[in-house]
Amino acid sequence: MSLIEFNLPKSLSRALKLPENSPKRQQHKVLKKLLKKAKQTAFGQEYRFDEILNSRHPGKKFQELVPVSDYNSIYEKWWHRTLEGHTDVCWPGKINYFALSSGTSEASSKYIPITNELMQGNKVTMIKQLLSLRNYDPLPVKSLGKGWLMLGGSTDLQKGSAGYYAGDLSGITAKKVPFWFSPFYKPGKKIAKTKDWNEKLEIIVSEAPNWDIGFVVGVPAWIQMCMEMIVERYQLKNIHEIWPNLAFFVHGGVSFEPYKKGFEKLLGKPLIYIETYLASEGFIAYQSRQNAKGMRLVTNEHIYHEFVAFDDKNFDANGNIVPNPEVRMIHEVEEGKDYALLLSTSAGAWRYLIGDTIRFIDKENCEIIITGRTKHFLSMVGEHLSVDNMNKAIQMVSEELNVSIPEYTVAGIPYNQFFAHHWYVACNDGVEADVLRQKIDAALCELNDDYGVERGSALKAVLLDVHPESTFMEFMESKGKLGGQHKFPRVLKGKMLEDWNAFLAKRT
Repeated sequence: MSLIEFNLPKSLSRALKLPENSPKRQQHKVLKKLLKKAKQTAFGQEYRFDEILNSRHPGKKFQELVPVSDYNSIYEKWWHRTLEGHTDVCWPGKINYFALSSGTSEASSKYIPITNELMQGNKVTMIKQLLSLRNYDPLPVKSLGKGWLMLGGSTDLQKGSAGYYAGDLSGITAKKVPFWFSPFYKPGKKIAKTKDWNEKLEIIVSEAPNWDIGFVVGVPAWIQMCMEMIVERYQLKNIHEIWPNLAFFVHGGVSFEPYKKGFEKLLGKPLIYIETYLASEGFIAYQSRQNAKGMRLVTNEHIYHEFVAFDDKNFDANGNIVPNPEVRMIHEVEEGKDYALLLSTSAGAWRYLIGDTIRFIDKENCEIIITGRTKHFLSMVGEHLSVDNMNKAIQMVSEELNVSIPEYTVAGIPYNQFFAHHWYVACNDGVEADVLRQKIDAALCELNDDYGVERGSALKAVLLDVHPESTFMEFMESKGKLGGQHKFPRVLKGKMLEDWNAFLAKRT
């Protein structure tokens, strides 16, 4: 039975029949829906949601009355109360689930509220993305009714003192898999409950011959690791010898390009790659058409978006947003510019700085790409080096040298009286560090004019060390961030950089 042909629940079918309006009109409706739902909460009362709803221009009034927040500011004033069991704080009722998210730099976990309304919006968006596969040509129809291997966090959630449950969003999502999806879901709820990542992987590898997988879903690094283990365990030439119907890889969280070369060595035939943008705060965007270069922003469901130009006017040198930044609505953005995302969601996030930066590459179709993080960039001397620049340089060099570079990270460091970038690169293909250093540096000069200028000025050196991929994985394990939705940070700063250097020192 094909999943696309499955009869969906009536509530979901109705939800999918949404009018084709402009993004501006869709976002206007979403904002009003969120404000109406939350107007009696403590947050809604303090920031006069009734007044916003009665305004002729709710979007502008919303910006005027409601402050921009990051995690620390909204947690200290509001979200901590939901963890203590208080009701009607930022969203009606009691919050029963929290997604634990530490991003890729912070040491302590963030507790992101998860509500039934948010999960419903995520579910509808997932189904829309699935239905968009009908327009793919050629479409491997046989694979649509096969299993979905979803590598995520444990569904054995932590129980808090106030009665809530907390864990990875992937674990919460797997725990609440709808009944109609259960026949397709692998590894199944029993295995998904396993907390130890290595133990979970071992069970999945053992069960692999018993499954007929059509889709793999997850962060590229962990999916690749799982497939490598299966290929090695069963002495296969490629993963298709055990899963001949594998046709789709649904990925997100990080750019796939650095992983692609190593990943494709494990395949017997090409896969269809489908990118998603699913964060703890909600399902933000997804690839909605074949060969699209970006993902379509979800504008008509459960998230209201605002955009802050990622520049020196709105952010300081450390990536912190300034008071009263210049904020744009969806009809006011421009193609080709980087924006930091502000989200207001059906889980009580209001004008919340998620920390990601995006760029519109097709405004008409609302298609975006993720360009990095507000705090994961290097601009020590004005080089304005983004994660997007880094990913493209790694892709260019790995293709030129025919090597796989599945992980990397960069730190800005003092160098004599000036500055340098120190790259740490994972590569098991026996490449010379100095060759990599020179080619990555040259690629960045080609991709980024500011970088090229500063390389002749205050950015005096580029250093590069090559390590086995296992070094990066072991560091993640030492930080308690192995598997699930965890990603290795592309830029190291502060405490994380100190910990990385100490970890490397112990290995020498």
